[in-house]
Amino acid sequence: MEGILNFNEALDISLLDQVVNTFYSGSGEQQKQAQVVLTQFQGHPDAWQKADQILQNSSNPQSKFIALGILDKLITSKWKILPKEQRIGIRNFIAGMIISLCTSGNVDKNLIKKSDLTLVQILKQDWPAEWPEFITEIIQSSQSSEAVCQNNLTILTLLSEEIFDFSSEQMTQAKAMKLKTALTNEFKQIFNLCFNILSGDASKDALIKTALACLLRYIQWIPPSFIFETDIINLLSKNFLTIESTRSLALKCLTEISNLDLSSVIGNVDVQNILSTYFKQSLTSINSFMPPNNNLKEIYLTSNNSTQAFLHDFAMFLTTYLSNHRVLLEERGLSNQEEKEINLTAHSYLIDLSRINERELFKICLDYWNTFSKDLFDDMQSQISNNASNSNNTLMKLKNMEFQVSTQQGAPDPQYLMQYPLKKHIYEDLCASLRIIIIENMAKPEEVLIVENDEGEIVREFVKESDTIQLYKSEKQALVYLTHLNVSNTENIMVNKLSNQLNGSEWSWHNINTLCWAIGSISGAMSASFEKSFIVTVIRDLLVLTEQKRGKDNKAVVASNIMYVVGQYPRFLRAHWKFLKTVIAKLFEFMHEKHEGVQDMACDTFFKIVEKCKRHFITVQDKETEPYLMNIITNISDHICDLETQQVHSFYRTCGIMIADENNESQREAYLQKLMVFPNDAWTQICQLCLSDPTMLTNTETAAIVSNIVKTNLAACSSIGTFFKSQILYVHSDMFKMYTIVSKLINDAVAKDGDIATKTPKVRALRSIKKDILKLMEAYISKANDIQQNIAILINPLLQTVLQDYFQNVPDAKDAEVLKCMATVVKKVGGSIPDGVILILQSVFECTLDMITKDLTNYPEHRVEFYNLLKQINAKCFNALLQLPPAAFKLFIDSIFWAFKHNNRDIEVCGLDIALEVIEHIVKLPQNNEFVINFYQQYYFTFISEIFAVMTDSDHKSGFSSQAAVLMKLIAIVENGVIKTSIVAAGPDAMEGASNHDYLYAYMGNMLTNALPNLSTEQIISFLQSLVKQCNSPKVFNGLLRDFLVQIKEYGGDPADYLYVEEVEIEKQRKQQAEMMNAARIGGLVKPSEFED
Repeated sequence: MEGILNFNEALDISLLDQVVNTFYSGSGEQQKQAQVVLTQFQGHPDAWQKADQILQNSSNPQSKFIALGILDKLITSKWKILPKEQRIGIRNFIAGMIISLCTSGNVDKNLIKKSDLTLVQILKQDWPAEWPEFITEIIQSSQSSEAVCQNNLTILTLLSEEIFDFSSEQMTQAKAMKLKTALTNEFKQIFNLCFNILSGDASKDALIKTALACLLRYIQWIPPSFIFETDIINLLSKNFLTIESTRSLALKCLTEISNLDLSSVIGNVDVQNILSTYFKQSLTSINSFMPPNNNLKEIYLTSNNSTQAFLHDFAMFLTTYLSNHRVLLEERGLSNQEEKEINLTAHSYLIDLSRINERELFKICLDYWNTFSKDLFDDMQSQISNNASNSNNTLMKLKNMEFQVSTQQGAPDPQYLMQYPLKKHIYEDLCASLRIIIIENMAKPEEVLIVENDEGEIVREFVKESDTIQLYKSEKQALVYLTHLNVSNTENIMVNKLSNQLNGSEWSWHNINTLCWAIGSISGAMSASFEKSFIVTVIRDLLVLTEQKRGKDNKAVVASNIMYVVGQYPRFLRAHWKFLKTVIAKLFEFMHEKHEGVQDMACDTFFKIVEKCKRHFITVQDKETEPYLMNIITNISDHICDLETQQVHSFYRTCGIMIADENNESQREAYLQKLMVFPNDAWTQICQLCLSDPTMLTNTETAAIVSNIVKTNLAACSSIGTFFKSQILYVHSDMFKMYTIVSKLINDAVAKDGDIATKTPKVRALRSIKKDILKLMEAYISKANDIQQNIAILINPLLQTVLQDYFQNVPDAKDAEVLKCMATVVKKVGGSIPDGVILILQSVFECTLDMITKDLTNYPEHRVEFYNLLKQINAKCFNALLQLPPAAFKLFIDSIFWAFKHNNRDIEVCGLDIALEVIEHIVKLPQNNEFVINFYQQYYFTFISEIFAVMTDSDHKSGFSSQAAVLMKLIAIVENGVIKTSIVAAGPDAMEGASNHDYLYAYMGNMLTNALPNLSTEQIISFLQSLVKQCNSPKVFNGLLRDFLVQIKEYGGDPADYLYVEEVEIEKQRKQQAEMMNAARIGGLVKPSEFED
């Protein structure tokens, strides 16, 4: 086998074929040996010189694939450094081989496809500069034979995909721009080739399909004149849409045409006529084999894959065309009944498509329905506003103001809307059908915890499906707009469907679920008056349904829906105290229901309602003698007696929300003391026992009781916040004693049994106590407003209790919660306890760093919290870092570099953020300060090299923006003259008398030259010149770096690529905020739980 590795002799092709056969068909040691030999062969730098022999003489197709793979690697990495003659020879060989394969009788389609891809890789390197006549040549060669023509179309299709779709991260922005421009200039030849084939012999089915596929790739880039000044649209909509083999591709082409940007020509009447005519013709062609109202749902279920795929394509065509040109159809329909009918027929088709039970198809339709319903809503607002503003009638203007307010507080009365010429009137029947479809297909909202599984059982859901949640949000948006358009129709549909649940005609778990999810989704979309009668009816009928249904599963489903609906209507509950009180009583009843998921959902709904109605529970209501919260707390033991531990904690957290909203301090304290009676009694008893006999804690049940009490305090503290002070002062002293006792028990176990003791149930239970105490302290400190006044009482004892213990513990017994708690301490009071911060560093820094620097994976929680702690110390107490001894400060800087290397994005980005903050702190210090001078001389260039190291590592792509920010800051402080003293001496090759600018430039040049030998000196110089020049322009700077990361993958790139930067910036966060603000103006679009109180 090793004979093929001797590159000094002619390659034995038969031996290569044997090795390849052994690898693909052999087994055992021989197969392993063949794999090793082939890997070495493909990796040899001269392997590409054997590729032509393999392709010409090998009888094994797999050998030829290997040869093409070797050429691909050469083309993508070292093509530019090959002599021009060799490049031309390789490309001519590949082109000739493709023609030969196409014209030979025995066609290997896979080999042709692979060869096509190799040719496209060459084109990306050579065309247009080194092969300007390529497009002309490929068009001319298409005349030679049908097979060659068909394959040439495939090459053109692949070229389009590579340039327009896959150029990101494979080419520099400048290179991609050049190729796009070159291809744009050649559109006419490519279009004419496709057009001639499509208008020619209709019997050449395979060639026509390939031409349609090629045309499809180019339509979005072709100037509109090619489309509207030729007969291509007529060919697509009339000839190929009725033929089963071509109709799907033809429809995709028409979809792309529908999506063209016609803003420059849409005012042209001829263009409008063509748009209308081809849409009409397309529907006529489809109508010939798939008439409207033909039960597409049934057709989809019984049809083959190609018909199902066509229905997907049809939905995409309709939604694309109507999204872009529905307004044109509506305007023409005002004076032309035929145009109006075309519009309604298209929407009728879309309604039928929406009924098909296939999620991806439904999502295509739903995206359009969202746009459609929003456009009708915007038209409604616009028409009424314009009519009122143009009117001299003061009453009309007041009515308009009332309408504008009503859309925020709920849908307007449909009778009021009848007096205006609204577009929605055209679509009333269609909208009614659409409401039913959405209601019947409503996705499950994330608040619902009880679901029907694949086996038809009602169970508790544990994993949320992000796709389902997003689908629910889209359906909710459409249904809210539809409710605003006709609230009466929405109400009637829902009430009628609920009646059908009661009479049993539509009863099923699926139907009651989707109905109630839809009812909950339109919360806020109705006016208060509509909502009152509607919700009373809904809840009344659901309660009747609860009594009517038998069986735990049926009752659990209805209970789940009651809880979801009431949780979505806090406005109604706030306005109707008696109803709210009844709902809470029903939730307390559900808390005793043992069916899986019911108790969880009852606790969650209780929390959600209280969050939005908390003021009502602490106010004395009419005909009552005390706030209802007092009743809840007084009877708390009855409410929680059947709940699981975590559900009890949720109950305490919910009570805490109400207590925190009480403004009267003495009343608030009374609530708090009464709430904590049972936990405090249990705490006092357990502390007395355990402090007198610590060995009791070695019993896992006892440890679990202690942990549970602390967790209960944590649950209450998380919602009560700063007002939890009296309780924390009550328990903290015994908590710290308990912490010390538990630590000693853990240390004794480790001393006796070694590190393995930390894995035993006993020690794990003990560690849970420590962790819960740390979580409670961290929660209180993070929320306390007056923590500065309690440093001596709480913070100092905490540090004394926790830090020495952490320092002494073996690594497996160190709790990451200590690091998180200390980060919160530093964040809240770090500036007031400089000695405490030094103590924190001395106790946790080196011992934790020693744990996490042995590898990049162990102790993941410690890693995250360690760097969060460093980030807080760096941000709040940088002066404490300045007091570290030089060796310790070096460790701090090294730890930042270690963070860069992590594949955990949170840690990497945290390290980069710390690095940027450190540099900014240093810049703010006096620049003649000795520490600052030493910092620059010792660490500046290490920062530069470490940033470049991770930036050029493909495993760290996700940290690019932070890496670029640090690098830009480093370069900017030199270029902007921030560094006042020379840093030249810090370099390995000192340049006497050189400026900081010159030395930095030379340092980066030498570093990149040594690290990236594939880049030429001209490329590196061009890159650095542009980079340094743009150190104050983040967008351009980042674009240059992205291009650099593309170019380092190949040899011999173009140095001019760095002169042009086209930055594409996505302002995602800003867009989301704007959407949220717009949605808040329309009642129902934003869920009640998403509003800030």
